[in-house]
Amino acid sequence: MHRYRSHTCADLRADDAGSNVRLSGWVHRVRDHGGLLFIDLRDHYGITQVVADPDSPAFAAAEKVRAEWVLRIDGEVKTRDTAQVNDRLPTGAIEVFAREIEVLSQAPELPLPIFGEPDYPEETRLKYRFLDLRRETLHKDIIKRSQIIASIRRRMTGAGFMEFQTPILTASSPEGARDFLVPSRLHPGKFYALPQAPQQFKQLVMIAGFDRYFQIAPCFRDEDARADRSPGEFYQLDIEMSFVEQEDVFGAVEPVLRDLFVEFGGDKPVTKVFPRIPYHVALAKYGSDKPDLRNPIEMEDVTPHFAGSGFKVFASMIEADPRVRVWAIPAPTGGSRAFCDRMNNWAQGEGQKGLGYIFWREGEAEGAGPIAKNIGAERTEALRTQLGLAAGDAVFFVAGIPEHFMRFAGEARNRAGDELGLSKKDQFAFCWIVDFPMFERNEETGGIDFSHNPFSMPQGGLEALNSMDPLDIKAFQYDIVCNGIELSSGAIRNHKVEIMRRAFEIAGYDESVLQEKFGGMLSALQYGAPPHGGIAPGVDRIVMLLCGRENLRDVTLFPMNQRAEDLMMGAPSTVTAAQLRELHLRLNLPQ
Repeated sequence: MHRYRSHTCADLRADDAGSNVRLSGWVHRVRDHGGLLFIDLRDHYGITQVVADPDSPAFAAAEKVRAEWVLRIDGEVKTRDTAQVNDRLPTGAIEVFAREIEVLSQAPELPLPIFGEPDYPEETRLKYRFLDLRRETLHKDIIKRSQIIASIRRRMTGAGFMEFQTPILTASSPEGARDFLVPSRLHPGKFYALPQAPQQFKQLVMIAGFDRYFQIAPCFRDEDARADRSPGEFYQLDIEMSFVEQEDVFGAVEPVLRDLFVEFGGDKPVTKVFPRIPYHVALAKYGSDKPDLRNPIEMEDVTPHFAGSGFKVFASMIEADPRVRVWAIPAPTGGSRAFCDRMNNWAQGEGQKGLGYIFWREGEAEGAGPIAKNIGAERTEALRTQLGLAAGDAVFFVAGIPEHFMRFAGEARNRAGDELGLSKKDQFAFCWIVDFPMFERNEETGGIDFSHNPFSMPQGGLEALNSMDPLDIKAFQYDIVCNGIELSSGAIRNHKVEIMRRAFEIAGYDESVLQEKFGGMLSALQYGAPPHGGIAPGVDRIVMLLCGRENLRDVTLFPMNQRAEDLMMGAPSTVTAAQLRELHLRLNLPQ
């Protein structure tokens, strides 16, 4: 028999009754039932109940064991009495009567409990992550993560993609976030950067003549933590394809994600065909370029109904500035003053002056509320007709310059959908956001910046760059969104040197900067670059959705805290003076 086990703690069934077995694992819990000791023994695979009675030679050892000790147990498999069968465990029909117990490792009192998984301070959980990972829920989610990544690899190779590894030590580049820098010992005063993404390398792979590339790629960005963003590092399904247009990328990626979510999403429905929503339409309908389509509410522009109306607050704003718009947020079934007041109070709690509304009571034809009285019955009815509302419904209004209020409007839309139970949470609703603007105005400098990926192909090519207002140029850029979470950005790439030079010139980069930062890419583009494009869905976010979690730390093996600290390993840490000398560095710390 093997030194440590003949079976795992998930293997044994009623058919094994009478067998002599050897198990090894952790003590999940110990129970004393009137002289009989029950040990729930746990390993990576499951739990088996072990019994030690006073007549067993293992009883004396069983009396000493404590939670999370590591044991080897030899014993005989017996079936449980019908009344004692535990249907919640795969091994619930049997138990092992212990003949011998060997203590392989002891554990002191635990800093956090494993059994029962009660809430515990995050700082403690991260410091003792190796214990936290023993908890059943977290353990299963990490296993599921591994299975999801394995499935991704199978699906990508099955679709004709080849996996390549790109460099981790590379050059710094302006990709929208801070780089992590690595000092070079051999080249004093120079630094490597950890890649924010393998963007340039995967394009170089296409230029090198490989047709379909993918990688489960580690990416490094010195950003603040959020629930849907890990500080420091994350993983993405990096994809690039040659001789493709936008729809070809969609056609390759959609089946992978759809079938992946069908495989691991339980019984939740998954969008069959991902709708394509232009960027400006997404902002106008949902107040976000990451719309949660589980919520059926769509906002509409109702400015004409308020222009010159008796509701002077909106009417005067419209008259004073032609950029002002009034957006309506329909709220089917929300037709009660109590609900409207709750939404108004919520808006005030968000720092707004309020949230105007009209509602229609059951059995009453006319709308109710201050706005309805001020604009009159005719305009109120016209609003109701445009929005397709009826008795028992309500509508809320926001007014101003859309760029200033659209985020709040989108949050109000989500709030109304959730409060009224309109959002169908038990599904995965995907969409593509397309036609992003190529450039945007920098509010601080007044200059022109890239709004998305600087390597994207502008719609209209060089002619558009030379003849159009930069803020009107759209790019072949796209995002894929699921349940209001952006999984990835992607683009058809700019594969022509003259277009790249002109695009960077518009964004304020002169030729010297372009050569310094992207010289390798410029050189490669001159030697026959194919039209190509790609995308990079976030693996961590995919796993978070499929595990039903709301924070990436719940699906990451060893995450950092929100201050980008590894409490378990003590990173970041100080280094010795000798190490600094070897790297030709001197610290200039803040006072």
